[in-house]
Amino acid sequence: MRVTARKTVRNKIVTGVVKSAVKKTREAVTANNLETAQKNLKDAIKAIDKAAQKKVIKKNTAARKKSRLNTMVKKIALKA
Repeated sequence: MRVTARKTVRNKIVTGVVKSAVKKTREAVTANNLETAQKNLKDAIKAIDKAAQKKVIKKNTAARKKSRLNTMVKKIALKA
């Protein structure tokens, strides 16, 4: 039980970091702020990769999240 509790706490922290990074990127995209979106995308990708490395999220889930975020940022880059 102790190991499970420790891992649960760590996983919640890592998941929270990923969610907040993705949320910041999405907010920048909806505001059409390209520079902020690109900066936040870089941070989000870093957080997603770390979560996948620690096996908090699966490898394919990480790839899917990164791909979808990247396409969102590219769309506003093409509009600008």
